[in-house]
Amino acid sequence: MVLTAAAGFYLGAQGRVDVRVLVETLIGVALVAAGTNAFNQLREREVDARMQRTRSRPLPSGRLTPRAAAVFAAVISIVGVAYLALAVNLLTAGLAALTLASYVLCYTPLKRKTSLNTLIGAVPGALPIVGGWTAAGGELGPAVAALFWILFLWQLPHFLALAWIYRDDYRRGGLVMLGGDDEDGKSTGRMVLLYAAALLPVSLVPTLLGVTGAWYFFGALALGIAYAAVGAPLARGATTKQAWRLFLASIVYLPSLLTLMVLDKVAA
Repeated sequence: MVLTAAAGFYLGAQGRVDVRVLVETLIGVALVAAGTNAFNQLREREVDARMQRTRSRPLPSGRLTPRAAAVFAAVISIVGVAYLALAVNLLTAGLAALTLASYVLCYTPLKRKTSLNTLIGAVPGALPIVGGWTAAGGELGPAVAALFWILFLWQLPHFLALAWIYRDDYRRGGLVMLGGDDEDGKSTGRMVLLYAAALLPVSLVPTLLGVTGAWYFFGALALGIAYAAVGAPLARGATTKQAWRLFLASIVYLPSLLTLMVLDKVAA
């Protein structure tokens, strides 16, 4: 979240980057992100206790009490939003509050009810880059909408791979995830390919809108093709090795794309 907010700030800045405001933005974003994570672990402590991957977290392992976690989560979340409102601007603070609320109040409880939770969870995951943009004074419009959709679509293959790898663990925890009942992985692979294919043209939009230049355009094109190519084999039947390869590719893809954006930003 901090990384994408920083990229959004740089891209949204008109002229010279105000380093003081950038630092203040990242402090606020980090506090709200940490508070969101803490609230999520508080609400899912019983789920985490049933899952091998998460049972050693502070709450299910008993190293931290729910009361202490609740106080910690509430304090840093409130401080983070208030800090953004006072030090940056109200719009960025509102976006941070929306990120927290949509994650904790929508995504977290829906994980136990519908597999569509992944789509809903991708919204708070894509909002920090918008908050970075508005913190730098950028206006809401097509350019920042393109950044939002790039982040939104990138998350889906990323989380689908993870959900398929840990499908048994998620079922044990009572979570309903996309691909959870997809034993051969073909359905998951088709979804991965669909979202990766949708991401490719969207990732080129910043250049078409004059935010980035030609180097970014061709770099994004190459990264998008590679991302889709890594995910394509899953459509024929997934293996754990292939899913991990896709997950790792997603981790390489995003910072590479953001770096290209920053390096090839068109001067205002």
